[in-house]
Amino acid sequence: MKMIVGLGNPGQKFDQTRHNIGFIAIDELVHRHNLPLTNKKFNSVYATGMINGEKVILVKPITFMNLSGEAVRPLMDYYNVELEDVAVIYDDLDLPAGRIRLREKGGHGGHNGIRSLIDHLGTKEFKRLRLGIGRPVNQQPVVDYVLQRFHKDELQDIVDSVKKSADAVEAWLQEPFLNVMNDFNR
Repeated sequence: MKMIVGLGNPGQKFDQTRHNIGFIAIDELVHRHNLPLTNKKFNSVYATGMINGEKVILVKPITFMNLSGEAVRPLMDYYNVELEDVAVIYDDLDLPAGRIRLREKGGHGGHNGIRSLIDHLGTKEFKRLRLGIGRPVNQQPVVDYVLQRFHKDELQDIVDSVKKSADAVEAWLQEPFLNVMNDFNR
């Protein structure tokens, strides 16, 4: 079983904000494959089913971003998901809006959701799909920026990156992650 985790914050207040692009990517997969998020356990809402012949679990932790690891670790243990079968989708300030970057491992880069996952998984070695949201301009505080909704002029880039991330997940279900990285990191 492969586990795909989208990071974000629960609640309508945070819906469609930059920090919730991981949730938006999970919603794209849910929509594409008709896998409703009807399960709730371990501070997560999730769906289980099949995509491209592979059993998957699509996860949205509802612990708030900074505590994501508290939701993911127990769900991994419950479903006996191996670390190499986990991919995490999240926002990245260092990539422009619309860009995606896949990595097999790495540090947290200041991202508190990833920091929580590293702490609870006990390793930095898990697959990541980073979706660019760009950096704030005019000295806007990062906290305010990531909790903002996307501007109209960047919406098409965001939609494209979300679709591309779902394409990458689907590819990973059929081939090694390294091959997917090589294809999607161009």
